[in-house]
Amino acid sequence: MARVRKPVVPGWFAETDTGFRLLGTRCGTCGAVFFPREDFFCRAPGCDGTDLTEVPLSPRGTVWSYTDGRYRPPPYVSDPEVPWQPRTLVAVELAAERMVVLGQAAPGVPVGALRVGMEVELVPGVLGEDAGTVWTTWWWRPVETGGADGTYGAVGAGGGRDR
Repeated sequence: MARVRKPVVPGWFAETDTGFRLLGTRCGTCGAVFFPREDFFCRAPGCDGTDLTEVPLSPRGTVWSYTDGRYRPPPYVSDPEVPWQPRTLVAVELAAERMVVLGQAAPGVPVGALRVGMEVELVPGVLGEDAGTVWTTWWWRPVETGGADGTYGAVGAGGGRDR
């Protein structure tokens, strides 16, 4: 029996006509964009808008900050007997939306491969699996320069914010 693929958080990301994207909402009154999505009222201070439209967010951004997570992240329930691997966490600035989105780095991307200002792209990932379900999520992966050695994109000015 094939396992069902389900998003860890329904409505936060999807495969769209423009590829895999995070889903946010835009306020029709003030134009503010939110992630995670908002379905009831504008979260912008001073705006009382309720006309919210789902929008796919930019699939690329730049590393704003990052860290090496060496603990089981809350609030996820996890069995302490099950092996667990630390993950690199990445805060990515989406310039068009004027926001920073947190996520995990794709497997195989160590903290040492990241730099503030580096371009990264959104990719689909798997957070976990059980007998009947594959739990999907999103990951950030550095944009490769296209070299045969698998090196990553250019590093921007750090501004002292790394790690």
